[in-house]
Amino acid sequence: MSDWHWHSAWPAPAKLNLFLHVVGRRADGYHLLQTVFRFIDRCDTLRFTPRSDERIELATPIPGVAPDDDLTVRAARLLQQHTGCRQGATIHLDKQLPMGGGLGGGSSDAATVLLALNHLWQTGVDRATLERIGLTLGADVPVFVHGRNTFAEGVGESFTDIELPPACYLVLHPAVNVPTAAIFGAPELCRNTPAMRPADWQPGIGHNDLEAVACARFPAVAGHLAWLKQQAPSAMMTGSGACVFAGFPSREAAAAALARLPTGMNGWIADGLTQHPLAEIV
Repeated sequence: MSDWHWHSAWPAPAKLNLFLHVVGRRADGYHLLQTVFRFIDRCDTLRFTPRSDERIELATPIPGVAPDDDLTVRAARLLQQHTGCRQGATIHLDKQLPMGGGLGGGSSDAATVLLALNHLWQTGVDRATLERIGLTLGADVPVFVHGRNTFAEGVGESFTDIELPPACYLVLHPAVNVPTAAIFGAPELCRNTPAMRPADWQPGIGHNDLEAVACARFPAVAGHLAWLKQQAPSAMMTGSGACVFAGFPSREAAAAALARLPTGMNGWIADGLTQHPLAEIV
């Protein structure tokens, strides 16, 4: 029996890409990727209020984003359409994860809506089906529904779950919003990194093919990454940017690096999770 209910605060955690390779491109233009997703304990938080009508309302709209375009609203409506559910909900979103940061915040919010409302509305959709619904919202949504740290392939929908050791990360957030489409559309993007077998990956293997493009186009990303590499040579960008991160052997080591952060740079510490907080919900 689950402890999750209408009065719960539902977490939508960030992810880090521990590496991100572009290994090809499909005929329809979608890029074929290989990456490892790791959830971290930095989260957006959602709350849901039942309604007496079928409407989906976002009580906390994001400036510049029309409610009908918001991923949380679209996720809830897709679940309604898929199940024929006649219930509604008002969504309250406490946004902590930056937009355009490469942390998957919007995708994570959408996944938490699917998981939460499937539970609260008792629509009974299995997780694999929720993943497929999520893929229509964005390539990163399925992994948050999936709920496990995982080696992902294809356009982000094929998973080989992995156990990751405990880790503490220092994450820096350059004050820029990096548009994913612009990075993937860049002519200079490397699109032919050799594919690897999931079983051959270990922590520390790989790089982020999107990093060079983002650094060239957004000097703030390059500057933050250069500083972080001085603290930890393994530092890299997550997703298509803007955030950069490095793992440290202890929280004390990460805190010591954070204490050296130059004025004008923004960063925070996060622990790696063994799984998504909602991994066991049905």
